[in-house]
Amino acid sequence: MKLNVKAVNFEIAERLEKYIDKKTRRYEKLLNNPSAEMELNLTVIKPETNLNKQTKIRVIGNGPEIFAEKTCDTFEQGIDQCLEIIDRQLEKLKK
Repeated sequence: MKLNVKAVNFEIAERLEKYIDKKTRRYEKLLNNPSAEMELNLTVIKPETNLNKQTKIRVIGNGPEIFAEKTCDTFEQGIDQCLEIIDRQLEKLKK
């Protein structure tokens, strides 16, 4: 699985990169498709306010496209919530 991470309006910290790697590693086995891609778009919405971290995750190449989007206080929350949505969609596709 190919992982593409795009940051808009900020630089990704090493701690966030490690968090993303840790959370997405299991999808390599779950998707079981070497041509599958996971795209993470992380955006800081200006001006600086609460709930200004937007996370979008798209999974391509393993059947229909899967997409999740959340806006939270932190990117970690957004990633967790989006991956929960992705998990539910993958479960539906398996049935």
